[in-house]
Amino acid sequence: MSENITQTTQDYLKSIYELSQNDGSASTNALATRLGLTPASVTGMLQRLANSNPPLVDYHKHRGATLTPAGNRAALEVIRHHRLIETYLVETLGYSWDQVHEEAERLEHVISEDFEARIAALLGNPARDPHGELIPTVDLTMPPDPAKPLQEMIPGQKASIVRVRADDTALLRHLDSLGLIPGANIEVTERSPFDNNISLRVGQNENKLVVGTIISKSIFVKIQ
Repeated sequence: MSENITQTTQDYLKSIYELSQNDGSASTNALATRLGLTPASVTGMLQRLANSNPPLVDYHKHRGATLTPAGNRAALEVIRHHRLIETYLVETLGYSWDQVHEEAERLEHVISEDFEARIAALLGNPARDPHGELIPTVDLTMPPDPAKPLQEMIPGQKASIVRVRADDTALLRHLDSLGLIPGANIEVTERSPFDNNISLRVGQNENKLVVGTIISKSIFVKIQ
């Protein structure tokens, strides 16, 4: 793990990285909600991270925070740890995919680079974790991911599920019960014009499954 970066800082950098993937930057309020802190506390921390040496974030009051190159590298390091640990727990210790997020949250801050390398080698240097999320490479770059949200599919399209968002245990259990897991093949049959509910078939099952926007925005697919 990067030297002189505290666990709190790692949590901030990882959260900024993840929030920025959707919105281009991370707002103070979004960070406060995710981290369970007050906006005032978050603002103070962002100012400190922006003034650190080297600066880890670029922060502007009304535009939110983005990561500097140094901050981005540190964020990808902890994300790599997290996703490798999740993969190790599932493939080696028999955890289910809905049990690993909190364990990885604790362990991601403390494993050494040697331990990380040994896990990666043992697992065959996987490209994705159990939820289909890409694992940053050993040189701390994030591979491109062409997957699109299920929400963007239209009737008649077929796709395979590539990844799902992994931080909601109850949602993961529900998706598992529906067969909406990485590798599953789906076909969109209908789409509601008013509430954006999507009707789809999973695999060879002829029964239609209707999902709302919470699910359709949490699943990412490769269009066939």
